[in-house]
Amino acid sequence: MAKQRGRDQQLPTLTEELKLICQGYRFIAGIDEAGRGAIAGPVVAGAVILPPSIGSIAWSSLVRDSKELSPSKRCLLFDIIAREAVAVGIGIVDSETIDTIGILAATKLAMCRAVGQLVCHPDFLLIDCVTLPQLTVAQKSIIKGDKLSLSIACASIVAKVTRDRIMIELDQCYPGYGLADHKGYGTGQHLARLRRLGPSPIHRCSFAPVKEFIVLP
Repeated sequence: MAKQRGRDQQLPTLTEELKLICQGYRFIAGIDEAGRGAIAGPVVAGAVILPPSIGSIAWSSLVRDSKELSPSKRCLLFDIIAREAVAVGIGIVDSETIDTIGILAATKLAMCRAVGQLVCHPDFLLIDCVTLPQLTVAQKSIIKGDKLSLSIACASIVAKVTRDRIMIELDQCYPGYGLADHKGYGTGQHLARLRRLGPSPIHRCSFAPVKEFIVLP
């Protein structure tokens, strides 16, 4: 039991980044997404290039996979990352595009857009779970990268906070679904309201839980 707790508390590190720096890479971007499993709203990707000295800065020990942080902690870290990072990029793909090209392709597109928003061109990408063959930049896919790599964990925070803020704004445009609460994920509350109201323009109509409530003419 003690060993399991120790594994659960493992912090993301700069191990991967420092190995790459030793190989001569300079600008290493961590990349992750938020909203891939939602049934409404966009998929959002973050790309973050950290300075190599970040490991010696106190706040780096607060960084976790975004899902392990409270909303207030995520927002605090989002502001710090935006201020301290060498570069931050954000990519957004809307629900209509997700329905057209599929969620995996949309996720990769959001990640490519996030890389394209970086003010300095990365020479290596560390990506959570997927690869981006569309980009010619050297890269490595890391399973559970948001738990292992500090750069990817920071990208997960950037993506999650950005998407949450988008969903809060969309709640004003499409009231009644509770988007500000569940952020577009398929909770019981969301499905109950979807059943009552039918899909909105930002629901992913290609996703099974939404298809069920589409009324054909």
